[in-house]
This record gives sequence, C-alpha cells and structure tokens, in this order.
Amino acid sequence: MHAQPLTVGIDHVGLTVSNLETTRDFFVSCLGWREVGGRPEYPASFVSDGTVMLTLWQLTDTERKVEFDRKRNVGLHHLALRAADEASFAEIVERVSKWPGVIVEFAPELLGKGPKRHTMIYEPGGIRIEFDVVPA
Repeated sequence: MHAQPLTVGIDHVGLTVSNLETTRDFFVSCLGWREVGGRPEYPASFVSDGTVMLTLWQLTDTERKVEFDRKRNVGLHHLALRAADEASFAEIVERVSKWPGVIVEFAPELLGKGPKRHTMIYEPGGIRIEFDVVPA
C-alpha cells in the first residue's frame, strides 16, 4: 500500500459539446483562455487557462442528442473554475452574464456560510460551470 496517492492532479477534462466553435469561443474570447491544440478530423479543440486544460469534443450525432440531467445521469455535474481574486471574479460575472447564449443559473452568493462566493452558469453549449472565489 502506498502512503501517498498514485496520481498528482488532473491532466485535462474532456467534454462533449453540441457546438465546438461556440463553446471554444466562450472559453477563448469571453474567459481569455488560449486554444492550445486540436484535432480537426474528430473535430476537437483543446483550450487552457495555463493551469487547466479542457478537450472540447464535437458531438457527432446531433439528431439523437440527449441533454445532460445532473440529477438523473452519471457524469459531469458541473465544472468549477476558481477566480484569481475578487476583481477577476467580478469581471468573470460581468462578462459571462452578457455573453450570447449564456444562462445564469444564479447570481454570486456565499457558498455555505462563506467567505467563499460562487455563481453558476450554463455556457452557450450547455455545459454547467461554477465560478468561485476565496476572498483574501
């Protein structure tokens, strides 16, 4: 038995999205991430904020698409991303709330009793994303 975990963190998270361009543009143009690679033949796009990398995979069978139901399906409940500081959190909230196709599930609020705050949205392709910040 090992005294320490055998893994050292998340390498990447792979997400199937309904519209690759729309979701990629949300991460790159709205959140300031970089596209760091891709697979045009799949198609897929790899985006990163310098710490986290997401592989965004284009849904191929759009006629039989099934929307994810976080209360009935096994899988990704949501993706949680940490803001660097309060100013970054405020800018994220402002940008995403104005971004075309974004649905804001709830506005910023305390997480539990605080002091951590969070907000939850659906990006234009339907992936549920939480943004949070821990005040300094």
